[in-house]
Amino acid sequence: MALISSILQHAKSHSSSKISTYIQRRLFSNDVRKENIVIVGAGIAGLASALSLQRFGIRSLVLEQAESLRTEGSSITLSKNGWKALDAIGVGDELRSQFLELQGVVIKSDDGKELNSFGFKDEDKSQELRVVERRVLLETLASKLPPNSISFSSKLSNIETSENGTNTLLQLQDGTRVSAEVVIACDGVWSPTAKWMGFRQPKYAGHIAFRGLGYFPEGQPYEPKVNYTYGRGLRSGFVPASKTKVYWFVLCNSSSPGPRITDPSILRQQVKELVRDWPVADMLNLINLTPDDTLTRNPLYDRWLWPVISPPPFSGRTVLAGDAWHPMTPNMGQGACCALEDSIVLTEKLAEAMKSKHISVEDAFKAYGSERWRRVFPLTVMANRVGALLQSENKLICSVRNNLLVPKLKPRALTKHTNYEFEQAKRDGH
Repeated sequence: MALISSILQHAKSHSSSKISTYIQRRLFSNDVRKENIVIVGAGIAGLASALSLQRFGIRSLVLEQAESLRTEGSSITLSKNGWKALDAIGVGDELRSQFLELQGVVIKSDDGKELNSFGFKDEDKSQELRVVERRVLLETLASKLPPNSISFSSKLSNIETSENGTNTLLQLQDGTRVSAEVVIACDGVWSPTAKWMGFRQPKYAGHIAFRGLGYFPEGQPYEPKVNYTYGRGLRSGFVPASKTKVYWFVLCNSSSPGPRITDPSILRQQVKELVRDWPVADMLNLINLTPDDTLTRNPLYDRWLWPVISPPPFSGRTVLAGDAWHPMTPNMGQGACCALEDSIVLTEKLAEAMKSKHISVEDAFKAYGSERWRRVFPLTVMANRVGALLQSENKLICSVRNNLLVPKLKPRALTKHTNYEFEQAKRDGH
């Protein structure tokens, strides 16, 4: 009766094809599906990991809880290190052709005064910065995988280690059970896998980000530069992404994350109120020209991976990557880039272990954790502290920031963290 009730409940909100798949899963839920490598989450880290494994001839199954790719939202900033990772998995040039390379930055105060401006390549010609639509990035990554590589509507409900300790058993919400030799968990900021491993929940950073993608069907009018405006407890920015689209954001302080809001009319009204009195007419125009499906409001969270205190990013043959392990605030523009770096480093070490009799999967995960921790821990802390400075409401701190710190800012301060070299590349002499 419970099975029939579950099927009837599922039928109320799904298409006939999805109902058929669901019934098959429930009828055979006593069977355990066996997989070599399962990736949990079809986000940036998950899809990039699957595509990177494919370079080594290694197949994986990606489990995604949503019914399709989660392409909602606007855009992602990708720096030199992110593009290096995308080049490694073979999609860099395809994405480059669709998005503008940004030449520099202009920083203003909320009264319209220019505080600083410079080119990103003034000190380092190798720098590369572009804003990429999240939808395009995910669809491009997914399109390079073989058919049936992604199993949608596959939400994880429980995870445990098998009795012999060699496999991980994944229980899905629809009753399906999957036994995997290796699990790569890329299940986001609120990762149930990270919780299972003993990680504390991410901490709210005290800021909320409104984001959107302004659309100019006849062509957007801006130079390919990042435009920042800093106020007291409030800042905004806009960045041309392509010939017709401009990414924008507004960050405000809030003592609590508040309720989840998805109604685009409410979001549009709230963000316009925040910048209505600023002498930045471009922002109001961009907000008005933003399609509803790209408007978002996201409280910002991070988790600091303190040495000794924080668990390692793996347990047995299950390992974390991307936001599941190291959620960070966007103040350094490195969240997506670090997720892409994770996918390259992890899969290279895993592939080496799977093709060698001298390196175990556990040893590969340990090496991955050690190498990546040195990278992501300081970046997470730095992003948080930069955010605290830029979001300060203290009049004196804002004055020092605008009159001393920002005017003396050099390109290297914004780009040095993008000069990341993969350990494998170093060993190969590249």
